[in-house]
Amino acid sequence: MISKEKAAEKIEQLRKIINHHNYCYYVLSNPEISDFEFDLLMNDLIRLESLFPEFHDINSPTQRVGDDTNREFRQVIHKYPMLSLGNTYSEQELTDFDKRVRNAIGDNFTYVCELKYDGASISLNYSSGTLISGVTRGDGIRGDDVTDNIRTIKSIPLKLLGNDYPVEFTIRGEIIMTHAVFDKLNSEREASGEQPFANPRNAASGTLKIQKSKEVANRKLNCLLYYLIGNDLPTDSHFENLQTAHKWGFSVPQYIKKAGNLEEVFDFIHYWESERKKLPFDIDGIVLKVDSIMQQNELGYTAKSPRWAISYKYKAEQVCTKLISVDFQVGRTGAVTPVANLEPVLLAGTTVKRASLHNADQIELLDLRIGDYVYVEKGGEIIPKIIGVNMEQRAGSSLPLSYISNCPVCNTTLVRNEGEASHYCPNENGCPPQLKGKIEHFISRRAMNIDGIGEETVDLLFNNGLVKNIADLYDLKTEQLVTLERLGNKSAGNIISAIGKSVHIPFDRLLFALGIRYVGETVAKKLASALLSVEKISVTEINELVQIDEIGEKIAQSVFQFFRDNKNLIIIDRLKKAGLQMQMENQPLKLSQKLKGMAFVISGTFSKHSREELQNIIEIHGGKNASSVSSKTNFLLAGENIGPAKLEKATDLKIKIISEDDFLKMIE
Repeated sequence: MISKEKAAEKIEQLRKIINHHNYCYYVLSNPEISDFEFDLLMNDLIRLESLFPEFHDINSPTQRVGDDTNREFRQVIHKYPMLSLGNTYSEQELTDFDKRVRNAIGDNFTYVCELKYDGASISLNYSSGTLISGVTRGDGIRGDDVTDNIRTIKSIPLKLLGNDYPVEFTIRGEIIMTHAVFDKLNSEREASGEQPFANPRNAASGTLKIQKSKEVANRKLNCLLYYLIGNDLPTDSHFENLQTAHKWGFSVPQYIKKAGNLEEVFDFIHYWESERKKLPFDIDGIVLKVDSIMQQNELGYTAKSPRWAISYKYKAEQVCTKLISVDFQVGRTGAVTPVANLEPVLLAGTTVKRASLHNADQIELLDLRIGDYVYVEKGGEIIPKIIGVNMEQRAGSSLPLSYISNCPVCNTTLVRNEGEASHYCPNENGCPPQLKGKIEHFISRRAMNIDGIGEETVDLLFNNGLVKNIADLYDLKTEQLVTLERLGNKSAGNIISAIGKSVHIPFDRLLFALGIRYVGETVAKKLASALLSVEKISVTEINELVQIDEIGEKIAQSVFQFFRDNKNLIIIDRLKKAGLQMQMENQPLKLSQKLKGMAFVISGTFSKHSREELQNIIEIHGGKNASSVSSKTNFLLAGENIGPAKLEKATDLKIKIISEDDFLKMIE
């Protein structure tokens, strides 16, 4: 038996060797050993770590396999806000951007041209050369802490090479899925009867939010880094900083290039417009940045984006293929969506077989006919859509496509409300897709978060007559589930347990989960906070509902009608008897009414509080938050880099503009 001292020495040695080979394989794309030799090293390390658990290290290469623990993601505030880039499809707008930069800092600067990777944005935080956390973009101010999932991505170093890195810094990048991994994943999903992902970006983003990191590890994500932030950076050059980060172990793509003028920028754009098809991953444009960090700081930011960078997006790729047929799908709200079935065609890196047709007006506008050869593109490189018909290839005997008049599932006559584009099936309590859709919405993570029941399980329960509405979920018994296909004792027990836990979900989320038309998460919170209980909401008249913040006539009508339907009231009564939360608990304490009757718009960044904290302070002192400046606004609470449009409108309307310190004095 190896001694404890020798084991510690051997474990540390193996970790260094394996980290080195991970770096060679995933960052340099230059493996030095075979997969078999790598596996032998990994097996040795796994064996030693199991024999000597006291040497466990969360940053060990063996920990990249993830685990099966199912967890919620914690939201954290970004140390540096993750702003969006301004977008353009026009070279003229790039010229205008260049003029703005030169007017601000003169002509003595250099650009850096980079590819715009099409994936999920990530912010990685390091301290003393060790990965501390990985956070998604979220709303730019705060995002989900997905550190456990990030640790499974082998192109992300857990410990850095060398010793010349800052003590603390952040590096930004994009989590991507290569075409090869994406194609394999979709093949596996289709073989198992699961819905394939629409594109690699959706697959990467969805994978990053999987609750079990072991599943994330199996998806073989990659990470491409593109921006270093922090104090004590190696140089004033963004370009040089990335080259240095590459030496520390980061996967920094070598497609970036310096450009001294716009002509060189346009050369870069034109080159990659065609060459991007040869890349193993998706891009949707290029990013142009001023190289000098000092000049970046001088140029500053708008409320939403840096003034020193812009993205140029390539126009959507188009292909021509044959329209085979049209299906009509019914959603949980009864909306009927026509979907075109196409001869499979490669478009923007993925095989497209279907495209949305949106509504009857779109079909009529395109004058679609079965058998037509249609032009398809991806709007924003994401969702396939039909944009036109190749009339030269149209058969003379073809007939215009007629929109259906009856529900394709329950045969109920469709209705189309005045002013709306979609047709609806009004049989909401008898149409199977609507019934199942309501259940799927109810159990979803952002609603009741009932884990263990997915779309397939809802199908199984519905088709076996066990669940016809959301209240039926709370009558389920383990012995009913164990006899169903694919559900054993363990799965059945987990489902019943998850349903039981859901009775503690707060009232505002239950209100959202009920699936009232037009009532999203925000509106549900407003309703719950204003009226406090389902009993109060159910008897509130339309003229009272519209007095609540963000509740307009359309939403008020929908809420009023929902609580006048006896079938809905019966379901709510059953949910109440099952123990679900029917009123608000632990209401936020109102510290004062100093801001009562005052409406605030917040814009910019602040030194003492985050924007969300300021919003909370306004509410607990009786004030109201608004998202846009209007004649009803009392104050514009302005921080640094305030949005110019809000500032201009507030000035025009003679609205008082106050600083963070001014605001805090108001509530002293």
